[in-house]
This record gives sequence, structure tokens and C-alpha cells, in this order.
Amino acid sequence: MHLSAEKSSLPVASISVALIGNPNTGKSTLFSALAGVRQRTGNYPGVTVEKKIGHTDLHGQSFTLIDLPGTYSLAPRSLDEMVTVDVLLGRRSDTAPPDVVLCIVDASNLERNLYLVSQVLSLGLPTVLALNMVDVARDRGLKIDRALLEQRLGVPVIEVQANAKRGLTELKTALIAAAHPDRRQRRSDYPSPLPAEFQAELSELAPFMVDRNGAPWPRFLAERLLLDTAGYLEEELAQSAGEELRAKLSAARERLASGGLPVPAVEAMSRYEWIARMLGGVVQRPTVAQVGWTDRIDRVLTHKLWGTLIFAGMMLLMFSAIFRFAPIFMDGIEAVVESVKVAVGNAMPDGALRSMLVDGVIAGVGGVVVFLPQILILFAFIAVLEDCGYMARAAYLMDKLMVRVGLSGKSFIPLLSSFACAIPGVMATRVIENRRDRFTTILVAPLMSCSARLPVYALLIGAFIPAESYLGGLVDLQGLTMFSMYLIGILTAVVVALLLKKTVLRGATPPFVMELPPYKIPAIRGVLFRMADRGWAFIQRAGTLIFAVSLIIWALLYFPRNPDAVEASLVVQQRTLESELSQLPATDPRAGELRADLAAFSQPEEREKLYQGAEQRQSYLGRMGHSIEPVVRPLGWDWRIGCAVIASFPAREVVLGTLGVIYNMGDADLGEEENSTQLQQQLTRATWDETGEPVYNIPVALSIMVFFALCAQCAATLAIIKRETNSWRWPIFTFVYMTTLAYVAALVTYQVGMLL
Repeated sequence: MHLSAEKSSLPVASISVALIGNPNTGKSTLFSALAGVRQRTGNYPGVTVEKKIGHTDLHGQSFTLIDLPGTYSLAPRSLDEMVTVDVLLGRRSDTAPPDVVLCIVDASNLERNLYLVSQVLSLGLPTVLALNMVDVARDRGLKIDRALLEQRLGVPVIEVQANAKRGLTELKTALIAAAHPDRRQRRSDYPSPLPAEFQAELSELAPFMVDRNGAPWPRFLAERLLLDTAGYLEEELAQSAGEELRAKLSAARERLASGGLPVPAVEAMSRYEWIARMLGGVVQRPTVAQVGWTDRIDRVLTHKLWGTLIFAGMMLLMFSAIFRFAPIFMDGIEAVVESVKVAVGNAMPDGALRSMLVDGVIAGVGGVVVFLPQILILFAFIAVLEDCGYMARAAYLMDKLMVRVGLSGKSFIPLLSSFACAIPGVMATRVIENRRDRFTTILVAPLMSCSARLPVYALLIGAFIPAESYLGGLVDLQGLTMFSMYLIGILTAVVVALLLKKTVLRGATPPFVMELPPYKIPAIRGVLFRMADRGWAFIQRAGTLIFAVSLIIWALLYFPRNPDAVEASLVVQQRTLESELSQLPATDPRAGELRADLAAFSQPEEREKLYQGAEQRQSYLGRMGHSIEPVVRPLGWDWRIGCAVIASFPAREVVLGTLGVIYNMGDADLGEEENSTQLQQQLTRATWDETGEPVYNIPVALSIMVFFALCAQCAATLAIIKRETNSWRWPIFTFVYMTTLAYVAALVTYQVGMLL
């Protein structure tokens, strides 16, 4: 094709191209290769399907790329799957109708891939076929007559190798040509799976097949309604048409069956007959089946024993990388945030504005950005494992374990990821196609004990769990307590998943059918793009909510400001200590502690910490802690613990800082061993205001840890759940059920502990 002539006839408007293909055909890799950095993601309004839009150019012609979810057919089974059909038919107001459909097929598996292509051709849209992974087909000894296939299909067929960016210019040129109404190639008319004499009977269903505006449905949807038994279209229409529609569909399907055309088998028979005709003489196979290196590797990686051990090693490597390398960058981010806080704090006079910027805005932004290293490292691993083909093997290996709780093997990686952080774990559920399985996995992922819970466990275990060992030192009581906290989350997740699959997300566990793709070298550019995309999605969506909540918590901690009342409370506190000291003999060990507490009132730095604690106790948050004390008292908690728990709902990490201020340690870094030990000492000395009895003991410490193990105290996680489910219903449900579970479990733990 001569370039100068091509340029002269280019359309001015951007060409809208919808990319569609089976899973594991390299569709996402091709999308990234075409769009580069010019892509953005989000959700289609009202559904949980990811909306990926990209842009590219050739010879001054711009393209808008719409990356549709990977699918094996256009038979929608849910609202999410219906999105793909609606986009292709131009029935979504939020997405431009495609000018061209780009079908991506795996050249080494044309028989399977052409099933979807036949359905796309039924739509009557301009279509281009991208014959991807031609190198894999060549390695398997397959020879494909591209020109003959193009002639039979009647659409352009372009050989591409997406991971190596080969054939992209030719592909863009074909898309430009296909978009010109006067230059479109002849397309073979795919025969309908319904016999000609039966087409007229579809008119009986026409009155039911209209949209909200009264416009009739396209012919393609009429056929789908008849062919897809218990499909989304039938379920949607049955809500309004009721049994009348079901009766007509049943009668029509019975007439088809009596004529030797059973539904839904008639469609598969018809389409595979067509595929056989299209591929006859197109694909030449070796006379002796070749055993490729993919098959040789799979003998080890899918082996019951060796495959499981290798998978465990891969997971260990992934999480070791997260725990080893993420803290390096997280510490750097925290240092930068702290430096900015100090700089802004020193540059402004003391007051509400300074406190809001330092403790609200900057601290809120830092609380979001600090999670980025974990997310980027995790999704780097996931992207590499998916691109090289290993992720499908991992899901296959874990399926037998996960199916016992009503899930599939694809749920294992997201749940395992949640031990590092529930945020990337929830985001990783996008690999799960089944909506019920995906939502169930999302709702139980926060039950996995993430790294943010670890400081709480370490603080309370170190302070109240005896350092005893058993079996010659092999079993340590403190380590056993830590393990128990993780085990509580796992066992609870199993029970909750079973209940969800039998109630609100009721449905049989879908058969686990997965095509194992050939191994290939991951495209580094694609991996980097996916890392950046996931990171930006987190910052953009979760960041806005946790930032807003951080400002609210700051305001509750800061207001109302009443210096006179704070000073008066400090005077009362000092006199109380003096009174207690006067009643103790000089030799009493507690007398030394009281003298040290009194000395703090005369030291400026220590008095500032006392002042901060008194301010927080009189803040709105402190008052809320007092107001909920009757609710948390059955758990063994006083108002100070209740106050810290309320403050920690945006992010669990806040609880240590809040406790530090409440117990007069100021804003010390409680990650440092010295300050952590000091807080432990403060907790052991804390007493009830009314009786003077110690607040903390082993049952109280265990009840707090159990509460934190099960409670949904992470605004960022709830924000991500909202984004992934596209509804506030599910994060609210998650918060309510986890908080209820946490309260009941903490209540039982404390009450039983006190009895024992």
C-alpha cells in the first residue's frame, strides 16, 4: 500500500477500535504495545468490568483503543459479561461505538479462537484479525497459509508478535483501511446457527426485546436470547416479562430440539462446522506430534509434588521480596514525608492551619503513598508470572485446595497477597473471571493478617505474653501467639467464604477450566506499564478516601482547643500523683514510678507530651472514647483503648501513635525499639480511673489482638473494594460484618480468658 496515497484519504476523526480475544492470546500485551503510555483505566459505570482506553497514531491518523475483557464467547452470563456485547453493539452511552473490531487470536490454537471470531463476524462490523504468537505456532511445527485464511474469512489477517512489537505498522494500516466504508473488504457471511425457516418465529419474542427507550434490540441479541439457556438476557427480561417469556422460549427451544437442533448444542455444532471449513488446507501440522519445551517444563511445574514445591518456592520468593525490599522504599518515603512535615511545621506559626497541613494533609498523603512499594513489587511479580504463562499453572495446582471452600485456584494468589497488604490482594482478584468467586475473594481478603497488624501484635505480645518456651525451645509461647493471630484470620476466612457462597453470593462453584498458555519471555515494557497502572489506580482512588478520612480524624483529635481546661486537668493529674505518693511508704517500688511521673511535670519536653495527651483526652475523639466505654467495657477495654480503636479505623498503623499520645509519649516514633518498650511499660502501668486496678492483663491483650485480627480498620482497603465492586454496598457490608465478627470474637476471648 503506497503511503502517500494512503495519507491523502485518511479520515480526520479518531478511529475507535475494540480489541477482543480469548484469554491468554496476548491481547493485553498487544494493547500495551499499541497504546504505550497513552492509556488509562477505570470501571464501566454500574459494573465491575475494567475499562481500558488507549490511544495511538499512524501517519497522522489517531486511534482510540478499547480493550475489552478476555472472553471465549459472546454469550453473556452476567451483567459484567454483557458489557462486551453492549460495547460492540454501540449500546453504551459512556463508550463510543467501535468503527473496527480487532480480533486477537493465538496462531497456535486457531480452532478454539475462531469460535469467538465467528460470533464477532455475526455482528456485521468491520473486522481485522491479528494473528498473534506466530512464533509459538512456528515452534510447534505449524504452517499457516495467512493469505488463504484472509480470503476465506473476507477480513484482513495480519501476522503480529505483540511481545516483540512486530507487525504493528501493518496492523494499523489494516485498521485504517477497514474503517473506510468504501474500501472495506468483503467479509464472509457467517451462517446463523438457526435454520432459515425458524428465523420468522423470532418475531414472537420481539415484543419483549426492547430497551428502556422502546427501541428494538439488534438481531444478534434476539438470537442470543434464544440460544443462551439461563443466560443474562433471559434472566433480565424474565424480571419484567415473567413466565410468559419463559414459556415462549421453552416452546421455541422444544421445536428446535424436535427438528434435531438442540439448544444450546446447535450453536457449537454450527460454529465448529464453519471453523472446519475455514481452516481446511489453511493449517498444516507436522506428521509426528512434537513435544515442545512447554510440555517438558509442564511435566515438572504441574507435577503434584514437584510443582507444589516449586510454587511454594515462588510464593516465598515473592513475599520475601515484598518484606525485604518494600521496607527500604517505605522507610525512604516516610523519611521524606517526615522531612516535609518538619519543614512546613518550622515555617508556620503554631495553630490550626499548621496542624491541619502537617498532621492532616501531609500525614494523610504520606499514609497513602507509603503503600506504593508493596503494591508495585507485588504486581511486578504477578505481571511477570502472568506474561510468562506460569500463573495459569499456579491456579491449576491450587484449585483442589480452594474448591473445598467454594472458590477456584485463581483465588489463592489474591488471598496470599493479602498477607502483605489487603489492597494489592483485592486488586489482584481481577484474574478471577467468575463474578461470585471474585466478590467472595474480595470480601474475605481483608481477614488475612496484613503487615499493618504486625506492630499491634508485637507490642501487646511483648508486653503481656510470657516469654516461655516448650519442647526444648522449639516452641515459643510468644511466637505461638503470633501464629494464632494469623490462623484466626485464615480459619475465619474459610467459614465466611463458605457462608457467602451459600447466601448472598449463592451459586455452585464453577468448573475450573483453564487453557494453559505456552511459556514465553515476559514483555518488560508491558510489566512496567501494568505496575504503573496499578500504582496509579491505588493513588487515584484509594488515596482520595484515606486522605479525606485522615483529615476528619485530625479534626476530631485537634478540636475543641481549650488551653485553660487542659492546664486545669494537668494540675488535677499532678495533685493526684502527689496524693498517691504521700500515702505510700518510701520503700514501696511504686513510689519510684510515681516520683518519675511527677518529675515529668517540671521538664519542658516531658510536660509537652503530658499537654498533648491531655489535649487529646479532651478532644472530640477523646470524648467519643469516653462515650463508647460502656460498649467496649465487656471486652475489658477502658475509654483510652476505645479512643485508639476509633482513631485506627482509617488505618491500623494509627493505633500505636494514638496510644502514644494518650499515654503521654507525644508523637514519638513507636517503630523504634526504645519508644516501643516505653509504651509497653506505660500499658502495664495503666489503671482504671474508678478503681485504680490495672487495665491490661493477658485476656485484655488477647481481646485487642483478636479484634485487630478480624476488624476492617483500613479506609484504603474499603476504598479499593468500592472501586473493584463498583458499589458502596460491598465495602459497607465488609465493614459491618468484620466489625461485628471482631467485637463478638474479642468479647468471647476476654470473657473466657477471665474465667480461665
